[in-house]
Amino acid sequence: MSQTESTTSAKTKASPWWGRIPLTLQILIALVAAVSVGIALGAGNPNPSNATLINNLAIPAQLVLKALRALATPLILVAVLHTLMTTNIPGTAGRRLAVLLLTNTTVAILIGLLVANVLRPGTWGNVATSTTTEITTQSLDPWAILKDAVPEAVLKPLVDNNVIQLIVIALSFGIVLRALKSEQIAQGKKGYQPIEDVIGILFEAVARVLNWVIALVPFAVFGIVAKTVAMQGFAPFKSLGAFIVAVLLALVLQACYYLTRVKFGSWVHPLKFLAGGSDAFLTAFSTSSSAAAMPVTFEVLQTKVGLRESSAALGSLVGANFNNDGTALYEAMSALYISQLIGQHLSLGQQLIVILTSIFASVGAANIPNAGLVTMTLVFTSVGLPTQYIALLVTVDWFLDRCRTAINVMGDMTVSALLDGKKPRSVDEA
Repeated sequence: MSQTESTTSAKTKASPWWGRIPLTLQILIALVAAVSVGIALGAGNPNPSNATLINNLAIPAQLVLKALRALATPLILVAVLHTLMTTNIPGTAGRRLAVLLLTNTTVAILIGLLVANVLRPGTWGNVATSTTTEITTQSLDPWAILKDAVPEAVLKPLVDNNVIQLIVIALSFGIVLRALKSEQIAQGKKGYQPIEDVIGILFEAVARVLNWVIALVPFAVFGIVAKTVAMQGFAPFKSLGAFIVAVLLALVLQACYYLTRVKFGSWVHPLKFLAGGSDAFLTAFSTSSSAAAMPVTFEVLQTKVGLRESSAALGSLVGANFNNDGTALYEAMSALYISQLIGQHLSLGQQLIVILTSIFASVGAANIPNAGLVTMTLVFTSVGLPTQYIALLVTVDWFLDRCRTAINVMGDMTVSALLDGKKPRSVDEA
């Protein structure tokens, strides 16, 4: 059982009856209640005397977003350090694994941005914005991006929410600590163990605080939906519906990309790949957790798809700690969607920053519960988008999170199939 799963299990046993209801069901209950309250408060034609009450409905969402922004940088920092310290990465196969993961994540983000640019879901409905936001136009300057990747001070990215600088620091310290750990092991020493334990405890502590915040998401959904329905009726949800369709289309295209890679890069037939992985996909969708689906994925890759154990382990166990293609795609699309929603335009340079930020953020997000909501605050901040609009996305995130988790698992399986090569496992190996 993973740390996240054990945390969730312990929390469930100690929580009251409301905490034992699945989060998805809690959000659905909150949505129904919010629509009812919004209709009662005017459904687009509110009474001026209720203005204060309606505005106060958004307070839970504002508090949740502030907490997510506060947790995002320390959580990713310790998550990257924890992953690098605890994951067993082989040499040559590890380098090939890294290339495959980076390629898949980049393609996922490009597909997301392409679909968002073509369909422009943020223009499909009229949403009244409470603030006028001007996004500073940024030119495509690779040298400036490279220069900005090096922070002025070690702790500065934790304050500025600069995810690229944060990942640079995390990877630097993680690689050094991993090298020191290898040296200690080679010398028969265990001096690295206290450091690894401290990082593990920090990760567990921040993850538990995040679980408290996630527990408040139904109240945030209730408040933001009730306020939106009361103030603007149901018009804004037309745009959200278009966003859901766009994200699902992008995820399907990413799945087609995976199947194409499997067809031409491995011995596995795509139909056998889909049929054999069905249990893993369903587990990922139902639990909304790549970690929960990990043992199922590892098992079906060997028993139903027929891959070698080493290939199955690299993709589903090692690669899963770094792979978050579906989440990276979703974050890139969310940034473009919100920019369209508020009537702004992300330039080519800003979209490149979204790509880089999403890639870097996905490195540390694989083992974080509800990673999309956490790292999205960093992606938005990187291009100057107002993070308060993430509250609008919270209303549909519970469903899209399940869909992108299934794609994350499919990406893990694809990597395993590609690592297995074009020669099937022999009878002796089986």
